[in-house]
Amino acid sequence: MAPRHAERMTFTKPGQLITAGLVAAVVVFLLTRLMYGELPPLPLLAGATLLLIALVDVALALNMRPRIKRKPGTEPVDGLTAARAVALAKASSLAGAIMCGVWVGLIAYLLPLFGTVDAARSDTGAAVVGLISAAALIAAGLWLENSLRNPDEPEEPYGDEE
Repeated sequence: MAPRHAERMTFTKPGQLITAGLVAAVVVFLLTRLMYGELPPLPLLAGATLLLIALVDVALALNMRPRIKRKPGTEPVDGLTAARAVALAKASSLAGAIMCGVWVGLIAYLLPLFGTVDAARSDTGAAVVGLISAAALIAAGLWLENSLRNPDEPEEPYGDEE
């Protein structure tokens, strides 16, 4: 028997990202309090790998938006390709939010130690690079998701729908 209504993917809501980031921040802060002395030093560019995913999201947005808008001279986007790109966009923004929380939790632990512990000073630099990279991933994921909006669909409010 067919379902009464088809489930459709909804756009990422800010509350989802904020919740994921806050949970990650609290968990990492608590774990860092317990285990910081056992952790190896963080490489300065540890979090910069997130920028690579952000660049892929940006490239996809730049490539697909004109095609979604059906600009003259562009090839239409296959439905499966568009669905995969939306999944990547949603995963990117959520992963970025979680990693923002991770870096914020680490920074919250490190800042009081910044002036007295050498490892905290160098790890803070790595955490700031990671935080900036994670924020870029959130922005790129949300931009890609927005770029893939069907121009024929009405705007979806951020509130709950039913």
